[in-house]
Amino acid sequence: MRKIFLSLVALLGIWVQVSATYLIIPMAETGQRNHLKAYGMTYWVLAQGVEAYWLLNYEGGAFAFVHTPTIEKECKTRDVSYKIIANGEFENIRNEIANPEVNQDVIKLEKAPKIAVYTPDKNERGEEIQPWDDAVTLVLTYAEIPYEVVYDTEVLQGKLLDYDWLHLHHEDFTGQYGKFYANYSGQPWYKKHVQHMENLARQNGFDKVSQLKLAVAKKIAEYVAGGGFMFAMCSATDTYDIALAADGVDICADMFDGDPADPTAQTKLNFSKTFAFTDFQIERNPMRYEHSSIDATDSRRVIPEQDYFTLFDFSAKWDPVPTMLTQCQTRTVKGFMGQNTAFIKKYIKPSVLIMGENKPASEARYIHSTYGKGFFTFYGGHDPEDYQHKVGDPPTDLSLHPNSAGYRLILNNILFPAAKKKHQKT
Repeated sequence: MRKIFLSLVALLGIWVQVSATYLIIPMAETGQRNHLKAYGMTYWVLAQGVEAYWLLNYEGGAFAFVHTPTIEKECKTRDVSYKIIANGEFENIRNEIANPEVNQDVIKLEKAPKIAVYTPDKNERGEEIQPWDDAVTLVLTYAEIPYEVVYDTEVLQGKLLDYDWLHLHHEDFTGQYGKFYANYSGQPWYKKHVQHMENLARQNGFDKVSQLKLAVAKKIAEYVAGGGFMFAMCSATDTYDIALAADGVDICADMFDGDPADPTAQTKLNFSKTFAFTDFQIERNPMRYEHSSIDATDSRRVIPEQDYFTLFDFSAKWDPVPTMLTQCQTRTVKGFMGQNTAFIKKYIKPSVLIMGENKPASEARYIHSTYGKGFFTFYGGHDPEDYQHKVGDPPTDLSLHPNSAGYRLILNNILFPAAKKKHQKT
């Protein structure tokens, strides 16, 4: 009887293996109704404790997981295109991908990363204090990927250790309030923002906002060096490095912190402390809406109709990280502006990998590197589907852009920390 029982168990195991099916979410230009929600679907699967597979360079970077009626129903609910294939067919796909002559790879995604977004959100009275939107929170909300908000106090309290991934967006880590003084210092929202930041600095034991922001920037650097993932857009990219380089140097004019800036500040910058940029010049004019020479916004001569950047192709088997981060249905992505629109190449450190560039303009749009045990990605511009998002403009309706290539790049970074650890190397 025991032999019969074991034989039945073995036969059952073979039957389950043969009969198992997989659900594939295609991500090529055609065949997917909603690229953005596909990421949210994959995140949801991981959150259920189910492993997922990222098929790099296969059908635009398709996702796959074992098929269940519950998962299929969720795809339908989210209006995400999918197809169901037999286990044998999935194994054939994996074998094809494993061919060393094919620039594809299979990455196992194991755990839904816990996400933090660094933003002031609201002030002490519950009022919105920023008259603009954050592309990352917009796409996270649209894709139905959960996140939590942190800001200066939480960062200084060490709360970042509770998260796998951190996003920074339209922030000024130099303490100059976005260099909005010339155009907006008389606006109620600007005055409320200044008051809120000054209160926050005092609450955390600092005399100046610039001192608070430097302490926060250094705490974030500790988080990344310890193995965290940091993604930044718009002004949070260059101002972050400027703050680190200016550690101990006053670069703020009196309208920002009550006393004059150090006239020799430029000579005292320490570029060894920065993440991505080196040898840049800080903008000394407090009335100019610019922080440094890193940003290409004012110097570029690109008309909107011709503003595109190209994603580089990487080896999926040898360079899985940049391959993950550049998964897209197109290699040519529409450009978009921001307080920091793009990075002038000569100011990028040699150790930093350029993943997307506008070659004729000699500018990088999308860069990545390691920092200690962790990773960072900087993405130039403010909103991938609003070419020149201005103060007070309404938020982008992503239901009108469900296949946005520019927004896909953000979501690649969201899933990157879920990859099996052996793949997280450059």
